[in-house]
Amino acid sequence: MPAVRILVVANPHATATSARERDVLAHALGSCAGSGELDIVETENRGHAAALACRAMRSGADAVVALGGDGTVNEVVNGLLTDGVHDGVPALGVVPAGSTNVFARALGLPNDPIEATGALLDGLRSGSRRPVSMGRVDDRWFVFAAGIGFDGAIVGGVEAQRRRGRKSTHLLYARVGLAEFVRSDRRHPKVHVELPDGTTFDDVYFAIVTNTDPWTYAGNRPLRPTPQTDFDTGLGLYARRRMSAAGLLFSMARLSGSTSRVGRRGAHLVQDLTGLTVRADEPLPVQVDGEYLGTRDKLSFTTAADALDVIV
Repeated sequence: MPAVRILVVANPHATATSARERDVLAHALGSCAGSGELDIVETENRGHAAALACRAMRSGADAVVALGGDGTVNEVVNGLLTDGVHDGVPALGVVPAGSTNVFARALGLPNDPIEATGALLDGLRSGSRRPVSMGRVDDRWFVFAAGIGFDGAIVGGVEAQRRRGRKSTHLLYARVGLAEFVRSDRRHPKVHVELPDGTTFDDVYFAIVTNTDPWTYAGNRPLRPTPQTDFDTGLGLYARRRMSAAGLLFSMARLSGSTSRVGRRGAHLVQDLTGLTVRADEPLPVQVDGEYLGTRDKLSFTTAADALDVIV
């Protein structure tokens, strides 16, 4: 294959990665780079992956590989699309090494880092690419989902626990989710959604906006609130309008597995949206691709078709 310039952005703190796996990836990619350039850089802080990807994009790299979890992928994508969608954006490679890896699994990539490295090498050698859409909330791109309210509070709570040394596990998410549910106001909906056609929903407790299906995973079971949304469509909206314990648990059970059944009584479901606006009566917690962004009282969502090419 011709000489190519490849940057690998590696998160040394990713849940499922190790120095050995990074060495294996480096050795394998070295053969693909040929007489070109291969750089592997470990991230040092939040925002570093985005800065590295932006620099690679502006210097004409052929591919940028994200070795890490969904947070690393999100940062790399935001770096690649710093100047917007254009023909000079490098191809994106993904070697999943996080605890959930929603983006990679939604693309059908192997969830094991070594197997994913093999798939990446095959894609580089064959030139196989898949154009994918990207969502955008205000000035932040997202690859699979963003949420405000209960969803954002869970992610914020998990991040707080991780700063205290807790390992990110599905059990931790469940415990934090239960605590957030108990302390949440389940009588007064505070979220309002405005759609492009003028439709408004004023009875919303929390909202999830998706760029693909699934929204996330509980272990190996996908949770699919917007099952018809994928990387070739517009955005999906799941806006929860009931917050009883029994109703919420029943709905989550119906959303899991290979066949999703979304009940319209408990939530508003709209798919293939070009954009939407979400407002809140007070600043509420917000998450983007599993990263906590703090609190906001207004979010503007848009979508960009074929925003970048993923090596598959």
